[in-house]
Amino acid sequence: MDKIPFHKEILKINDIEALVEQIARKIREDVSGKINRFGGVIGLSGGIDSSVSMALAVRALGAEKIFGIMMPEKDSSPDSEQLATVLADKFGVSTTVEVITGALDGYKCYERRDQAVKDIVPEYDPGQHKMKIGIKHEGSGSKLPPLFYLTVVNPDGSEIVKRLPTKQMRTIIAASNFKQRARMSLLYYHAERLHYAVVGTPNKHEVDQGFFVKYGDGGGDIFPIGKLYKTQVYQVADYLGIPKEIRERTPTTDTYSAEQTQEEFFYEFPFEQLDLLWYAYENKYDHGEVGSVIGMSEEEISMVYRNFERRSETTSYLRMPPINDYIFI
Repeated sequence: MDKIPFHKEILKINDIEALVEQIARKIREDVSGKINRFGGVIGLSGGIDSSVSMALAVRALGAEKIFGIMMPEKDSSPDSEQLATVLADKFGVSTTVEVITGALDGYKCYERRDQAVKDIVPEYDPGQHKMKIGIKHEGSGSKLPPLFYLTVVNPDGSEIVKRLPTKQMRTIIAASNFKQRARMSLLYYHAERLHYAVVGTPNKHEVDQGFFVKYGDGGGDIFPIGKLYKTQVYQVADYLGIPKEIRERTPTTDTYSAEQTQEEFFYEFPFEQLDLLWYAYENKYDHGEVGSVIGMSEEEISMVYRNFERRSETTSYLRMPPINDYIFI
């Protein structure tokens, strides 16, 4: 069957009511049938993905069978808990707040991260400065993969930006990943206490491109939006009535003390453009056809496709289950 011509509306959901009901039906089948649990627990961050996942779970199982957990720590934006509360109140979901700062102190999360930052910026003081890491290309038109950079924000708002050596980059990421893994531990505590399933919140980009922490936010029992592009998540959000302030919030990592968008940290493109590029890459659309629609040259599309391929390959480990074939006869 021939592919339809590539166009900007190619990811528009034509029958959103049918899609929502299909997802809700599968949630019910999976939770009560395959997993044999009474309901679902979900981590609420005030972001669009967890909000839509929760609303779908409510549609499927009923608000009385969904339990929302907010898990802030000292670097979290106060907006996250506030917006999560607005969401839960609107949908009638019971919630609890579990502050994980103490657990992260116990893991030496901040200490390990801050020492790696000081290796690069010796004057860094977590009491005075904010920090974040992100990726960018070395010069315009570079064919090389993007590199990680550290940004330290001074009290006056000025920034110190340094390229991150591999050792410090890996240390900062590994230490920060304690946050997602601590949260997943709490989700499973409450899930086991209530005999509920853990509702995971990754969208298609996070799953396919590896933007998640293995056994952290990549954990869960069901992924209701795991096949939806980000722009499709927003379409579902509109249909389900997710509060406007959540739908208009810029997607963030909410991991580092300085404000940071997901685009800046990992994706490189606005979601409207990223979705089209990823769909075109997966469905092998011609570079010229895609470029004419998006406004990019064939060479730029080729570079984007190469980066997608590299990212899929380098993050394949994250999607692998434990290797369990160690019997040789």
